[in-house]
Amino acid sequence: MSSVRIARRKPLTARVGVFGVGFHAYWPQFEGLLEELLAKQAVLVEKLGGFGVEVVDFGMVDDAESAYALLPKLKGADLDLVFCDMVTYATSATFGVIARGLDLPIVLVALQPLPGLDYSRASTYMQLANDDLCSVPEFTGVAIRMGRKAPPVVLGMLHDDPIADAELREWCGIAKVLHDLQRARIGHFGHPIEHMLDMQTDQAALTAAFGCHVVQTEADDLLRLERTVVDAEIEAKKAEILNLFDTPDPVSDPITTKLTGADLQTAARVAVTLDKYVDEKRLDGLAYYYAGEEGSSLRQIVTNLIVGNSLLTAAGFPMCGESDLKTCIAMMIMDRLEIGGSFAEFHPIDFREGFVLVGHDGPHHINIAEGRPVLRSLMKYHGKPGSGASVEFKIKEGPITMMSVNVTYEGRFKFIIAEGQSVHGPIPPTGNTNTRGFFEPDVRTFLKRWVGEGPTHHFALGVGHHAGTLEKIAEMLEIEAVVTTPRHGG
Repeated sequence: MSSVRIARRKPLTARVGVFGVGFHAYWPQFEGLLEELLAKQAVLVEKLGGFGVEVVDFGMVDDAESAYALLPKLKGADLDLVFCDMVTYATSATFGVIARGLDLPIVLVALQPLPGLDYSRASTYMQLANDDLCSVPEFTGVAIRMGRKAPPVVLGMLHDDPIADAELREWCGIAKVLHDLQRARIGHFGHPIEHMLDMQTDQAALTAAFGCHVVQTEADDLLRLERTVVDAEIEAKKAEILNLFDTPDPVSDPITTKLTGADLQTAARVAVTLDKYVDEKRLDGLAYYYAGEEGSSLRQIVTNLIVGNSLLTAAGFPMCGESDLKTCIAMMIMDRLEIGGSFAEFHPIDFREGFVLVGHDGPHHINIAEGRPVLRSLMKYHGKPGSGASVEFKIKEGPITMMSVNVTYEGRFKFIIAEGQSVHGPIPPTGNTNTRGFFEPDVRTFLKRWVGEGPTHHFALGVGHHAGTLEKIAEMLEIEAVVTTPRHGG
């Protein structure tokens, strides 16, 4: 079955800087070396531009004076990440003041042009043109001496090196995550469900840790905007929904029915309202929970956001029910890495086959569904008021990654990460998402390790194995990260 694909509301972007380092004493000694090294740096700039980021090339730094001159330029360029191109040996005076003074992630890039020297023709010039590694230990050691962590290193060949290219692509993806986290406007209305203590979030702490701003809005704004919705908008949204979702007959759950015309009409009207709300508030994500007065128009709106939320989540706009701001952040991180980021929690364990169902009722990233997602009408939403259309699907079969963002006793955020597999097999036909999640070494051991790290009961669920990338993001943000499963990739 073909996969659903909803286009992004906003393109992914980031702004990265590149500066090369060298040793000024070489230029008068070896004619043409500087020009060759600058050409090598231009290759890196072109590579990075191919990974969907805007690149600012700051040229060459070859002594302490030029390093001091570069620092304010880097600070003033509105960058998300900086690559230091180790084109040849350079003294650490070209880097020390930058490492000390720049409050941005720095990645050292050491990509030599030749896979190895031609020893029959080897010369000092050839060595210097391929001396990318030589000062890396000097730079990492001086960074630590300046009170910083040793910067990460991309090490390899300038040409025909898929490993190095994949690492550069990964860092550009991380830059896109950092770009959006630091500028995001996360909408919020309502409150956590009263007894969910793990959902409570200090919004100032979110700004401190991630840079995002939590925009306090009112549920009543939805009621106001609903009054502006016209029939043509509803019909267009209904057509969009029916084009994306299957609407099968019920199976075994007595609270489900085939999608009714009335529920489709409500879901479409509310989805249009939600689009208007997001645009008016200039939001990049939303976390909410609100019940509204029984029988009121507001209750009908706030309890029928699921379909519109799922459309928006797939379009790169993370939506979190139950007022879960922390998982909204986790979903945004996964989405910006282009690995999905669906709203999830644990459902029953299958001890016969050794997996746990992972899913949720509510908003999901339908771009990572296995086949076409399903819409069912529910006579009741378990544990919540209201009734209406609800989304059901499983995550694409294959490798998966999950991440919970929680707060420790000391008030610090913590990433809890796991890698597993989404495996073929039936899921409950309940109008909720569910995926058969297999985790090493076995389901009992994994779940004990996971809960032992103090997660929230929600997490973001994405496709592929990306624990390593999520750890790098945590390190850039100076957030603790724990991986509770064996490492597979990323």
